[in-house]
Amino acid sequence: MFNLKSILATVSCLTMLMTCGFANAQQAQDSLIISLDQAIEIALEESNSIKVADLTIQKTGYSKKGSYAALYPNITASGSYQRTIKKQVMAMDFGGQSMEIAVGKWNNVNAGISASMPLINAQLWQSLKLSALDVELAVEQARSSKIAMVSQVKQSYYAVLLAQQVFEVYKSVYDNAAKNLERTEHNYNAGKASEYEYLRAQVNVKNAEPNVFSAAAAIDLAIWQLKAVMGIDLTSKIGVAGDIDQYKGEMMSYTSYGDNVNLENNSTLAQLSLQEQQLERTVKMTKYQYLPTLAASFSYNYIAMGDDFNFKWNPYSVAGLSLTIPLFDGFSKHNNIRQYKATQDILKLNIEDTERNLRIAFKNYDNQIATYMKNYAAAESTLEMAQKSYDIAEKMYELGKATLLELNDAQLALVQAQLTMSQAIYNFMVTKASMDELAGNE
Repeated sequence: MFNLKSILATVSCLTMLMTCGFANAQQAQDSLIISLDQAIEIALEESNSIKVADLTIQKTGYSKKGSYAALYPNITASGSYQRTIKKQVMAMDFGGQSMEIAVGKWNNVNAGISASMPLINAQLWQSLKLSALDVELAVEQARSSKIAMVSQVKQSYYAVLLAQQVFEVYKSVYDNAAKNLERTEHNYNAGKASEYEYLRAQVNVKNAEPNVFSAAAAIDLAIWQLKAVMGIDLTSKIGVAGDIDQYKGEMMSYTSYGDNVNLENNSTLAQLSLQEQQLERTVKMTKYQYLPTLAASFSYNYIAMGDDFNFKWNPYSVAGLSLTIPLFDGFSKHNNIRQYKATQDILKLNIEDTERNLRIAFKNYDNQIATYMKNYAAAESTLEMAQKSYDIAEKMYELGKATLLELNDAQLALVQAQLTMSQAIYNFMVTKASMDELAGNE
């Protein structure tokens, strides 16, 4: 029986999906296709977090240079002018007769230059070493930001590849459902298929549509996420090169870390180590506050005084040494040293806990990867049988020796194997990126 309404609905769905597929293909054609290395390179150039890290290094470098300025002479020039409003009067006795004399001049001018610099100051020298560690810490923090950025870009890139693979699988499912509907409709009109089977074929097409649309939307969302991580304009059109299956070889050749985890390049531990060194320098700097300091000074000045502006300039100069010996400060430095040492002990415990947790994380990732590899192997061994089973079921359905339900079951097994394989590769690559981040691999 010829059902015009059902045919029109089917044609409408096919047209809509073809339009969606054409639009996606056209968009991919108009987009800039980038590789994973290119995506990472763009992210390292455009990401705001990387720019902030680089500016922090510059800022800390300027602070270090400012600290070294304390070693150089501090030279200043000064000048002053004073106008006497009322002169000071001095009373004096001369031979029993009291006299009052006005002292000073109406105009007083003073100008000169002075210089000072530390000669012996152990505390200052330790503070300069502490500033150098600040720069090292800023550099390590910037390296940590770059490592984290690379990991985020990799994971976002893999997500796009997985979304594209899922779309292809669901699009294949829809194409097969549409083809079966066309075949079933032909048999139904010829009286070779029941109405139930015809309705079942229509339902299969309808059920396949949402998966295709969701998979297409997932691609757009994954690309947007990738653009956001890269730090580029969200309206820019980009695409990714390759597919998720290309990483199969990397997964199958993976070697477990076991207990031989190398954490020398881990950024978190490196930063904690630098903080420990900073505390050591701080303790030394506080201890050196007990030591005397010696500074040199020099000044050369001109002074002139007069009731009018016809001055006679008189120079004078002074050079000297200043020795400061700390005697008692109410145990302030002593308590500060004890406080810093307690902080050191806390930091050492934190370093031990951090290293222990990192090793646990590596072990967890290792076990996850082993599971992903087993899932892939199981799905791969199933895929060939599932494909063969589907081909047989499809042929038998064409000959009328199998039902549509049997064909659907065969297709479901095939799709499940395909998606399991793709998901296993994606999970492996994401986990591997996280492990590289923990290991500090750039």
